Amino acid sequence: MNGKMQTIDGNTAACHVAYGMSEVATIYPITPSSPLGEIADAWAVAGRKNIFGETLNVKQMQSEAGAAGAVHGSLVGGAVTCTFTASQGLLLKIPNMYKIAGELLPSVFHVTARSLSAHALSIFGDQADVMATRQTGFAQIVSSSVQEVMDLALVAHLATIESSVPFLHFFDGFRTSHEIQKIEVIDYDDMAKLFNWDAYWAFKKRAINPERPDTRGTAQNPDIYFQSREACNKYYLATPAIVAKYMEQVSTLTGRTYNLFDYVGDPQAERVVVAMGSGCEAIEETVNAMSAQGEKVGLVKVRLYRPFDVDAFFTALPASASAVTILDRTKEPGSVGEPLYTDVCAAYIDKGMAPPKIYGGRYGLSSKEFTPSMIKAVYDNMTASEPKKRFTVGINDDVTHMSLPVAEDFKAEPEGNIRAKFWGLGSDGTVGANQSAIKIIGDNTEKYAQGYFAYDSKKSGGITISHLRFGDVPIKSTYLINEADFVACHNPTYVNIYDILEGIREGGTFLLNCPWSAEEMEEQLPGDLRKTIHDKKLKFFTVDAIKIAQDVGLGGRINMIMQTCFFKLANVLPIEEAIDLLKKDIQKTFGKKGDHIVAMNISAVDNTLDNLIEVDIPESWGQAAGSIPPKPEATDYVEKIMYPVQALKGDDLPVSVFPPDGVFPTSTARYEKRGVAVSVPEWISSECIQCNQCSFICPHSAIIPILATDDELKGAPDTFETVPAVGKALKGYQFRIQVNALDCQGCGNCVDICPAKN
Repeated sequence: MNGKMQTIDGNTAACHVAYGMSEVATIYPITPSSPLGEIADAWAVAGRKNIFGETLNVKQMQSEAGAAGAVHGSLVGGAVTCTFTASQGLLLKIPNMYKIAGELLPSVFHVTARSLSAHALSIFGDQADVMATRQTGFAQIVSSSVQEVMDLALVAHLATIESSVPFLHFFDGFRTSHEIQKIEVIDYDDMAKLFNWDAYWAFKKRAINPERPDTRGTAQNPDIYFQSREACNKYYLATPAIVAKYMEQVSTLTGRTYNLFDYVGDPQAERVVVAMGSGCEAIEETVNAMSAQGEKVGLVKVRLYRPFDVDAFFTALPASASAVTILDRTKEPGSVGEPLYTDVCAAYIDKGMAPPKIYGGRYGLSSKEFTPSMIKAVYDNMTASEPKKRFTVGINDDVTHMSLPVAEDFKAEPEGNIRAKFWGLGSDGTVGANQSAIKIIGDNTEKYAQGYFAYDSKKSGGITISHLRFGDVPIKSTYLINEADFVACHNPTYVNIYDILEGIREGGTFLLNCPWSAEEMEEQLPGDLRKTIHDKKLKFFTVDAIKIAQDVGLGGRINMIMQTCFFKLANVLPIEEAIDLLKKDIQKTFGKKGDHIVAMNISAVDNTLDNLIEVDIPESWGQAAGSIPPKPEATDYVEKIMYPVQALKGDDLPVSVFPPDGVFPTSTARYEKRGVAVSVPEWISSECIQCNQCSFICPHSAIIPILATDDELKGAPDTFETVPAVGKALKGYQFRIQVNALDCQGCGNCVDICPAKN
C-alpha cells in the first residue's frame, strides 16, 4: 500500500471511506455528524468517483426519520447505501433500523456518538445514543482514533456486503469526529481490491424488481413469527469471523493490527481495564507509563461490540488478570450495570468461568475530560483496601458517593511533544487558523500532529480554546492540554475574565493580542497574571493584531496575524518556509472569494512580524498582587453554578449543587455580563435617523432604543445624550440609542447595517 499521509479530522476520515464504498448517501444534519454529509455533498459536486466508478448520489432529506426511510428504500432497490447521524437523530432512525436488519440489507450507519437529551440537551460526546440501538440487529464496530476511523470504517463496509448484516460504525463525537490527526489515507484502488464483488452482485440480485416480483414487509401471526425471527441466526453467528477476516486483510494492507478485541499492556497483567472509544487512547498511554514504572496493568480494546464474540474476548484478556474493570461511556439508570459491564459479566457466565474481581465504572459523559490521573485512579481502585465495585470517575459525586478520588497529577504523555493553547472568541477565526496551522505542520514536516478545539455551546461569540500538539510519534493524548509550552490569547479582555496561564510550563511562551504599551500593562494585566509571567520566567510577546487587521481592511479578522506570530515563536518550522506555506494556504482558502481578499490576508501576514514585540519583564512583577475582579452578589444558583461555569470551573462543581430533574431558575441572563468585545459601537446622535436597524440586527440585544419624557430624564447625568424623537406620535419624547458594552460581542453587525454611517 502506498498510502498518503494527510492531516484530517475523524469526520473526513469516515467520509473518505463511506464515499468510496457507497452508491447512495441519504443525509440530514445533526451535530457533530453534520460535516460528514457536507463533505460527501461537496465531493459529489466536484465529481469525485467512488470504487464503482460513479459519483456518490447524495440526497438530503427533511428529517432523520426520512433519511433512514430513504436508506431502507434505496437498499431494497439494490443500491449500496450509507448515512450519517448522532444522538436524537439516531433514535429517530431506530424503527427503520429494525426493518433494515430484519431484511438483512447490507449498509453502514456512521455515528458520531453523542449524548442524548435527558435532564438536559448536550451536543457533546458519549455513547448513550449507540447503546440505545443494541437490540436493532445492527452489528456495531467502534473506532478509538482518527486513524482507526479510516481503517475500521473500511472493515465495516467490507464486512456488511459479505455478511448481509447492516453495521453501525461509531466513534466519539467531537473527541474523535472533530479531532485533527496526521493519518495514512487508504486509496480507493486498494479498497476495491478487498471488496467482495460476488457478494455485491448477489445483493443486487436480491433487489426489488418488477421482472422478479416478490412480497416484503408482511404481517405474521404467533404461529410463525418466532420461527421466522430466528431464521437470521446463522448470519449473525458468521459475522464475527467475517469481520476478523477483513480486519486481517486491512492489517496486512496498512501494517496496523486489528482484531475483534485488542490487548495492550503487560502480558502478565494483574489489573486490566476493558473499554471502547476514544478513551482507549488515553488508557493505552497511561498503561505504557505505568508499565514503565513496573506495574502489571493492561487494556482490552473492544473493536466489534455487536455481535459480542465471547471466545475472541477471552483470547485477548490475559489469564493472569485478577481484577477487571469495565468502563462505560453511558448511563443506564436502574440497571445492574451499564451495557459493556453486563456483557463482560455475561461472558464469564457463558464460558462457565470463575470470574476475577470485576468492577464497573462510568466516565466521560458529554465529553467530560478523561485524563491519565483519572485512569490511574481506576487502576488504583482495583488494589484499594476498600475498592468501589461500581463507580464514576472524573466528577465529585458527593450525593451517592460513587466517584473515585483523583488525587495525583499523573503524567503519561511522552516527553518531546510541543503543546500549544490558543484562547479565542467564536467566529474570530482562531479555530480556522489553528486548523490550517496544524495541517500545514502535519502535511509539510515529519512530525505527527493533533488538534482539538473546545467550544462552549454559544459557538459564535462564545469562548474557544484550541489545543495543538506536535511530536515525533503518533499522539494518543485524547484529553485537553494541561501543561502548555505556548499560550496565545487572541482576545485581550480575557485576561480579566479567565485564568489563561493556568498550567503553562516554566520558561514557556505567552503571546497576547493587545494594544497596550509596557507601561499600560501595569494597569491592564491582573497582578496574579503578571506574577505568573515573572515567576515562571515566561517569554512574553504582544502584537496589536486588531490594528494590523483594520489597517489592511480585514476588520476584526486577526487569525492570519496570530498564526504568523505562532509560527515565528513556536519554531516548529523555519519561519520563511512557514510564511510561504501560510500564503499558499491563504490562496487555497480564500481564492474563491477574490484576489482582493487574498491580498488583504497576505498583507496582514507581511505586516505582522515587524509589530511583534517582546516585553521585558520588570522585577516588580514578582511582587504583583491582585486577581480577576470578583463577581457581584447574586442568587444562590448564580453564585454556586453560573459564576463557576462562566469562569470555566464547572468541572469542579460537585453533584450536590445540581437539581436532579434539570430544572433551573429563569431570568439569569442578566448575571452573564461577559464584556468580551474588544471594540463596541458608539452612537453618533447627529447622524442617527432613528431607523432602529442597529437594534434589530444585534444578535445579543446589546443595543436598545430608548424613548423618554423630559420628566423621566430629570436627574440623568450630563453624558446621557438624547435628541428629539422623530414622528408625530412621538412628540414630546426624547430618543437615544443605548449600547450595553458588557453584552456586546463586537461583531460589527450594527455598523454594517447602519444606513446613515459615513
